Amino acid sequence: MQKLTNAATNVGVTLKVLGGAGVIRPLNPLKLAGLARVLRQWGTGPAGGFATLAIIDPGRTGLVDELGELTFGEIHRRSNALARGLADLGVREGDAVAVMCRNHRGFVDASIAVAKLGADILYLNTAFAGPQLVDVLERESPSAVVHDEEFTGLLEQADVEQRVLAWTDGDAGDLPTLERLIADHDDADVTPPDRHARIVILTSGTTGTPKGAPRNEAGIDAAVSLMSRLPLKQGWRTHIAAPLFHTWGFAHLALAMLLGSTVVLRRKFDPEGALAATQDERCESLVVIPVMLQRILALPEETLAAYDLGRVEVVAASGSALPGSLATSWMDHFGDHLYNIYGSTEVAYASVATPEDLRASPASAGRPPHATVVKIYDDEGHEAAPGETGRIFVGNSMLFEGYTGGGSKDMLDGLMATGDVGRFDEDGRLHVEGRDDEMIVSGGENVFPQEVEDCLVGHDAVAEVAAIGVDDEDYGTRLRAFVALREGASATEDELKEHVKASLARYKVPREVVFLDELPRNATGKILKRDLRDADGDDADGEDAGS
Repeated sequence: MQKLTNAATNVGVTLKVLGGAGVIRPLNPLKLAGLARVLRQWGTGPAGGFATLAIIDPGRTGLVDELGELTFGEIHRRSNALARGLADLGVREGDAVAVMCRNHRGFVDASIAVAKLGADILYLNTAFAGPQLVDVLERESPSAVVHDEEFTGLLEQADVEQRVLAWTDGDAGDLPTLERLIADHDDADVTPPDRHARIVILTSGTTGTPKGAPRNEAGIDAAVSLMSRLPLKQGWRTHIAAPLFHTWGFAHLALAMLLGSTVVLRRKFDPEGALAATQDERCESLVVIPVMLQRILALPEETLAAYDLGRVEVVAASGSALPGSLATSWMDHFGDHLYNIYGSTEVAYASVATPEDLRASPASAGRPPHATVVKIYDDEGHEAAPGETGRIFVGNSMLFEGYTGGGSKDMLDGLMATGDVGRFDEDGRLHVEGRDDEMIVSGGENVFPQEVEDCLVGHDAVAEVAAIGVDDEDYGTRLRAFVALREGASATEDELKEHVKASLARYKVPREVVFLDELPRNATGKILKRDLRDADGDDADGEDAGS
């Protein structure tokens, strides 16, 4: 009986969410029959998702980039031709094809075409260094790499059978290009493969080599879960500024398949350019990572005032924690439409903070969406009480299948570890306090760097900060903070230490503060703490109490 009740509840929530979003609406019976056939043949991934849009509304603009507009019908036909072109180059069902593209039509073309061949799609981080890229490609062994021309040099040492250029700024030489393959091949519908493609998204690799996290089609449940707390609507125009190769950017490309969204893309993020694209393309939603919000807000006030985001109803941020008062600063400038989503490559979405949550508690990660369970466990494996810090575990329909190189995340009671520690407050909001492998023990006291980072970024002179543990002969480990100041601002090491001391326990005050011009970040905006471990006052700009 309980199972029947739960099933009925899930159906009710699904109908409510999809109905409210405008997804459930009257359609021609012939179109409905066509949709059913396409989804049965192609599934709900890139191949099936965009093929359905070509049936529902082939003439509607589906994508806008620097090269212009593409309708859903054009996207469908281009991917048919490209699928045949890739097949002629040797890509077969069950292969893997790596995609190393910035945000433009080539990323979308390649994703759909590879899926139509029944091959897996491996998304490569556009910020990879050469050795890192070679290591990943050696481990994953794709049969082809589709990449932008700018990454040609990075791929010279990689052992890959076929390379295809996506975005080109010059002469492609002998290498095939997406546009040539599309122009040279028939764009009629292709025969569905026997298997559906998997999406392999790499972890951020902020502390080590990125791992491949494969995921089969999540289906409609994943969209309903997220949209139960993120009020997206059918037919919106959406500027996806977050990298498409990242879980968060790709999630909104996948949502576009369900919602029929017009996806607005720009190859590279520029703070003012993002405002311009959102305004000029009449977007109702903007998809970002938190550092993008920081960089937009760092623009001069007269620049911010020059852009009208009055059409925007949702700004969806994910990928890293919202530091300090960033949430309230954004909403004070642009309105209460910011949503902060917490999750990971492995577990997808864990919680969503609505504007109301962020007004009440700006640093919170909000509450779990529909059909998602989040629990906090202590070191003994017992569920922690509200207010107590422990490891965060998540259960939903979107957990990944294990890393491509072997291994997985810890499991407990059917829930998967996110790799973070946190707590629930008395109002049921989740607070993420840091990585479980970043906690340091200094003089016998446990210190989570993120708590110190959040405190420091609250100082008026601080633009961004990262804290790590370094070896110490007396204390075992000591906390070192790396700080980048706002343009034109000044602060001393002692001032920043006093700022922390005024808010946190004495043992949480960094023993060193290193001033840098900027902190190293990857393409998804996460700070590369592994790059900071070798930095000290002798290498950095400014003073370091330890030097």
